[in-house]
Amino acid sequence: MAEQVSQCDGGSVASDLIDFLNASPTAFHAVDEAKRRLRNAGFEQVSEKEDWKLEAGKRYFFTRNYSTIVAFAVGKRYVAGNGFYVIGAHTDSPCLKLKPVSKVTKAGYLEVGVQLYGGGLWHTWFDRDLTVAGRVIVREDKDGTVSYSQKLARIEEPIIRIPTIAIHLDRTVNSDGFKINTQSHLLPVLATLVKAELNKVVVESGTTGGGDKNEGQLSSKESGKGNLKHHLLLLQIIASKLGCKPDDICDFELQVCDTQPSAIGGALKEFIFSGRLDNLCMSFCSLQALIDATSSESELEEESGVRVVALFDHEEVGSDSAQGAGSPVMLDALSRITSSFSSDSKLLHKAIQKSFLVSADMAHALHPNYSEKHEENHQPKLHGGLVIKHNANQRYATNAITSFIFREIASKHSLPVQDFVVRNDMACGSTIGPILASGVGIRTVDIGAPQLSMHSIREMCAVDDVKYAYQHFKAFFKEVCHLDGKIKIDI
Repeated sequence: MAEQVSQCDGGSVASDLIDFLNASPTAFHAVDEAKRRLRNAGFEQVSEKEDWKLEAGKRYFFTRNYSTIVAFAVGKRYVAGNGFYVIGAHTDSPCLKLKPVSKVTKAGYLEVGVQLYGGGLWHTWFDRDLTVAGRVIVREDKDGTVSYSQKLARIEEPIIRIPTIAIHLDRTVNSDGFKINTQSHLLPVLATLVKAELNKVVVESGTTGGGDKNEGQLSSKESGKGNLKHHLLLLQIIASKLGCKPDDICDFELQVCDTQPSAIGGALKEFIFSGRLDNLCMSFCSLQALIDATSSESELEEESGVRVVALFDHEEVGSDSAQGAGSPVMLDALSRITSSFSSDSKLLHKAIQKSFLVSADMAHALHPNYSEKHEENHQPKLHGGLVIKHNANQRYATNAITSFIFREIASKHSLPVQDFVVRNDMACGSTIGPILASGVGIRTVDIGAPQLSMHSIREMCAVDDVKYAYQHFKAFFKEVCHLDGKIKIDI
C-alpha cells in the first residue's frame, strides 16, 4: 500500500510539472505562472520600487524584469540576523530569439531572422512545428492619454519551421554528420512570398471575409513603421492574438518555441518528455516545495529563519544582467528583508554566514549509448534521486559541509542521492552556485535531477526524480535550520 501511495504522489507532482511546463514557453511565461501559483497560495506581492513592510509569519514575492522571481516566507520566530535558507534555479533555456530586425526575404520565402541564445543543440530545432512567444510592448490610447504596457504573447499554432535539406542534395550527411551554418541555415520559414503578397492585396482591398478587423487583417493605413523591421504578416498574427493593431506594437522580445506539448511517456509512463526541463523542472520543484512547506500558519510556527526560492533569468548566457544571478538581486533581497526587522546594517553580514543555498540545476544522467562519457564511479542514473555535483576547480560550489547537510536531510527521509564529477579529460559546465557563493558569500551545494538530451529542443527525465526532488526540497525547508544548528565550523 505504501508503494502505491508513493507512486501516486510521484505521478501527481509530475502531472503538475507538465502543467507548469506547458504554461511556460518562455522565462516571462514561467514567471507569470509562478506568480499565479504564489498568489493562489496566499503569497503577497511586494515591489522593489517601494518600501517593504514585512511581518514574521507572512509570505511574499517580487519580480524583476518579469523574468526573475524571488519568493520568501518569514518564520514566526525570525529576528534580524537569522539565516536564509534558499533554493536557487533559473527560468531561461537555450532557444532562438528573434532579431531586432527579423524581416528576411529570400528565394521566394518570408523567413524570420533569429539569434542564438545559450548553447543549444541546434540541429534538434530542424523539422519541428514551431511558433513564437514572449513579451510585447503595446501602445494604449485611452481618452487621449497614451501609455505603454507589457503583454505576454503566445501563438499556439505552428506558424514557422526550419526544414532540413533533402539527403539527395547532401549525400554525406549520414557519414559526415549534420553540419549547419547557424547564420544561414537556421532561419525559420514563415510563408512563401507569393502567398503573402496575395494575402496583402486581399486585405488592403478590404475584400477579406467577415470577422473582426484585427483577425489577421491590416489596412494600408495601418501597415505602419513596424513593417520596416518585421514581416507584416508576423505583426498581424501577434496583434490579432493581443487584440490590438499592428501599429500599436512598439517592440517585443520573442523567441521560437516548439508547439509539441510536454507529456509523460515511455512504455511504463516513467519518463517526462519536454522542452525546457533544464531548468524549469528544478524551478517548479523548488517553487512547489516552498508553497507546500509554508501552506499553513503552523508550518512557520517554529521557523526562526527565512525560506526562499529565487528563480533567475540569463543563467544560460552567464548570469551577467540586471536580473541574473550575477546581479545584486539576491543580496538586495536578503538586505531588504533584514532591514525590515532592524536598522542595524551589521546584522546582514551575520545572517549571510548563517545562511545556506541549494543551487538546483539539472544534471547529466548516464546515457546508455555514450557511457564512456562519464567518470566510472560517478554515473548518475534516472530514478536515482538528486545528484550532488562536485568540482575541485569550483565550477560547482559544493564542499564537504554543504554536501553533508543536503545528504543528511535525504537520509532522514530515505531519499536517494547520487554524486557527479566530470571526467578529468572533459570540460565542466557551471551553474548559478559559484556565482552566488562568491558574490554573496553564502554556503552552497550544487545539485540537480538527472536528465538526458540536455539543451535539446526536446529533453527527458524520470517521473521518480521529479517526486524525489520535490520531497527533498520540501524536507530541506522544514529541517535545514535545525540541522545546521548542530554543525560547528569556524569556532
